[in-house]
Amino acid sequence: MTARAHGSDILVVGSVAFDSIETPSGSVERALGGSATFASVAASYFASPRVVAVVGEDFGDEHFARLERRGIDTSGIKRVPGGKTFHWKGRYHDNMQDRDTLETRLNVFEGFDPGLSERFRRSSHVFLGNIDPTLQAKVLDEVEDPRFVGVDTMNLWIAEALAGLKEVLRRVDVLFINDEESRQLTGERQVLNAARAIMTLGPKYVVIKRGEYGALLFGAELSLFAPAVLLPRVVDPTGAGDAFAGGFMGFVAGAAEITRSTLARAMRAGSAMASFAVERFSIDGLLELDSSRIGARLDDLESMCSLA
Repeated sequence: MTARAHGSDILVVGSVAFDSIETPSGSVERALGGSATFASVAASYFASPRVVAVVGEDFGDEHFARLERRGIDTSGIKRVPGGKTFHWKGRYHDNMQDRDTLETRLNVFEGFDPGLSERFRRSSHVFLGNIDPTLQAKVLDEVEDPRFVGVDTMNLWIAEALAGLKEVLRRVDVLFINDEESRQLTGERQVLNAARAIMTLGPKYVVIKRGEYGALLFGAELSLFAPAVLLPRVVDPTGAGDAFAGGFMGFVAGAAEITRSTLARAMRAGSAMASFAVERFSIDGLLELDSSRIGARLDDLESMCSLA
């Protein structure tokens, strides 16, 4: 289930960053993070990711090596001489859901221009992290007839770039969004009504992430649920949503066709990868997994939903 299918490439465009994080479980300084980082590492167990991002001169070769050891193509990550990498600093509350942003330094990410190489333009699957919709649209203008496109967004773009976001949503297959963002985007309080309203904007499918309560996928005549993995301890929730999207998109990229079964298994793959992400700081929980560990977690999720 976790083997990569031949030709199952996935273009991942988003942020590669350094995160300084405090949680009730501890703290870490300048750890590798960012939407493209979490998504590409999670996807790498199911497909072959290729990343487009920008970093500064402070992003050392050892960080590239960590990604490349997962088979991730980092040739699209531009390192800007003399620049500094995007840095986010935050503190989580005791409930591990609410958090305070202590510092955000966009640095070289402020001038991010995601130009694609000729090879990257031919990517069969595309995941756009929660970057400015103008940049997401630019990528969609450059890719050549992708089979399946997923996009993430955030409350900032819903509030400040809604028109551009709606233009992007007309061009994608699936939107990943959380409960709060879905209500902000649609004005609907009920999750089903919010999902239906989002689908009228263009996406074939909507995945609404609900943290410890799992995730829901809606289509025109389809609804699926994936529970969250029950864990005895959560260390760092940062990147869980990106890991979910990466696992989902990676599984879809490795599948021969998009069926109900494919989407249901992709939902469980996303939930499994998110659970590995939160068990340690940064991407440490996603590195050095193997088929048996991932398979066991997928089996646990399937048994949780079984009526037998």
